[in-house]
Amino acid sequence: MMMLTMTVMSASMIAMVMMILCLTISKTTKKDREKMSPFECGFDPKTSARVPFSIQFFLIAVLFLIFDIEIAIMLPIILTMKWSATKTWIFTITLFIMVLIMGLYHEWNNGVLEWAK
Repeated sequence: MMMLTMTVMSASMIAMVMMILCLTISKTTKKDREKMSPFECGFDPKTSARVPFSIQFFLIAVLFLIFDIEIAIMLPIILTMKWSATKTWIFTITLFIMVLIMGLYHEWNNGVLEWAK
């Protein structure tokens, strides 16, 4: 027990010394106007660096990612069909697909999938 305590204490001390060293050695940067402005090969930018993007595109991309992850979740379910009871497997896969369809219907009902408004 004493060995464990000494190990934890020495690891904590080393970590604290490293953090204090990093804080004292690292140089702080001041946020002035020149450093916060966008840099284009040494010239002033002609247009704004912060171009707005379509929120509709973002929502479609997030929806795609969600369905992509759900498909990745469904792949192992097919492999478990060998080891599980048929009724339980059918109930689980039906429930999962119903949740997906209800989510898609909800997105469609809220108008997220419509491009032209």
